[in-house]
Amino acid sequence: MEQQFDYHKENLLIVDDEIEIGKIVQDLLAKLGFNTGFAGNGKNALDKLRNKDYTFLITDINIPKLNGIELIKIVKKEIPRINIIAMTGYDKDYTYMDVINAGATDFISKPFKIDEMEAKIKRILIETSTRDELARLSITDNLTGLYNQRHFYNRLKEEIERANRQKHPLSLILLDLDNFKYFNDKYGHLAGDQMLAGAGKVILSNIRDSVDTAFRYGGDEFAVILVEADSAIAQTISERLKKGFQQDSAVTASIGLATYEKGMELNELIGLADKELYSTKNNKVH
Repeated sequence: MEQQFDYHKENLLIVDDEIEIGKIVQDLLAKLGFNTGFAGNGKNALDKLRNKDYTFLITDINIPKLNGIELIKIVKKEIPRINIIAMTGYDKDYTYMDVINAGATDFISKPFKIDEMEAKIKRILIETSTRDELARLSITDNLTGLYNQRHFYNRLKEEIERANRQKHPLSLILLDLDNFKYFNDKYGHLAGDQMLAGAGKVILSNIRDSVDTAFRYGGDEFAVILVEADSAIAQTISERLKKGFQQDSAVTASIGLATYEKGMELNELIGLADKELYSTKNNKVH
């Protein structure tokens, strides 16, 4: 089955000093559903790219005020994720490798049919989608759907740096399922896996959507990074998580939390949360 894309999500900037030809390409791509912009020279194109989020740059090579090769090099450095298609009627002057080495994703020779351009755009979208999905899978725990431990350390490091830079509060929750080993031994590993998957859902439904980030830390342990959250907010979310497990899970959860202080190392922040988790778990009556 052919993969379908919503072209309305794609912003294309067409750059060509042959205004009439460029406008024709722009209009034809717009009719296919793409959001399109136009620039007649390299400098104008660079200004537009710096002021709007474009997903594609489709540029002629022989353009004034900044030729296509230089434009591609600058744009790829400033906007690494943008897709670039170089087009020219003078392909004898520029080889495929010239434009690829400059940073272009693909190359098309003039004159071309619009369905040829669409095919190239679609191929790039398919490849980008595949890469993004592979990247997502590499940082995702396949059982719970939460991020995995490797991504946890990378993300926490980034958030600590951001908290220092922007002076925003940051907190961390470590969560451990109570009596999970007993549950697993009594009901079997399949039921245990279902329990872990359910725990992931409970966590996601009780943290701030698109703000906090949840991870499977290992085994039956989970972590939640709370951005722009001081100790009071962290405590509120902690209580919400506890109630969530009491209401929606066959096992309860013990929680340890820590709030970042300037100069604190990553392992120190994790250690504080882990220490509170260990204390909470030991104080529970089983």
